[in-house]
Amino acid sequence: MPRLIVQKLMRAALTEIGAVVAVGVAALGVLLFALIADEAMEGDTHAFDKAILLALREPAETSNPIGPSWLEYAFADVTALGGYTVLTLLVAGVAIYLVSVDKRATALLIVGAVVSGTVASALLKLGFDRPRPDLVAQLAHAQSSSFPSGHAMLSAVAYLTLGVLLARAHARKRTKVFVMSFAIGLTLLIGASRVYLGVHWPTDVLAGWALGAAWAALWWLLAWWLQRRGGIEAPREAEG
Repeated sequence: MPRLIVQKLMRAALTEIGAVVAVGVAALGVLLFALIADEAMEGDTHAFDKAILLALREPAETSNPIGPSWLEYAFADVTALGGYTVLTLLVAGVAIYLVSVDKRATALLIVGAVVSGTVASALLKLGFDRPRPDLVAQLAHAQSSSFPSGHAMLSAVAYLTLGVLLARAHARKRTKVFVMSFAIGLTLLIGASRVYLGVHWPTDVLAGWALGAAWAALWWLLAWWLQRRGGIEAPREAEG
């Protein structure tokens, strides 16, 4: 009995620490986004953006990315993981699963995070209206304006939110670290693919990562707040 009480107290303390960390991530993400946006819109990041884009292309032929030919195809596959189609299928599948196991509020929060993030990304693109790179050939289809990167932002929102959900469903710390590391790594890889394929300036991706992480953290805080008030289902390790 005392051991069970200690375990519950430790979980409660870790949850409080998690909330503090989430607030820090949200604040830092919004601040970084604002700083990058300000610098990018004034043109102060052009030299940095240009240097990175050109460094990823063959000097004699900027239509060819550096590295073996298979790398371009690999990045094309990776970039699709942050596209609307894949993310819609993923979120829909997760939501349907959660509803089937009577976690409807959690499903609604996940859908809300991704849908609201998609709307925010679209509005920001319209507001900033930054042209896409014209220094190198674009190796992937892209229509909307460039800032911020929708792939970077939405992959951060979707995969980090799902990563936190899965991590909280397991008690073992090693499993939590693996799940979150995989979610973060996948988010970074998707953003990097946008620069490699020449459809985004590097600062577009950095801004997308920053705001996406902040968005995911804010929705995690909402889930934490609702859970404490009984408005959302508790994670499995906290049940019983």
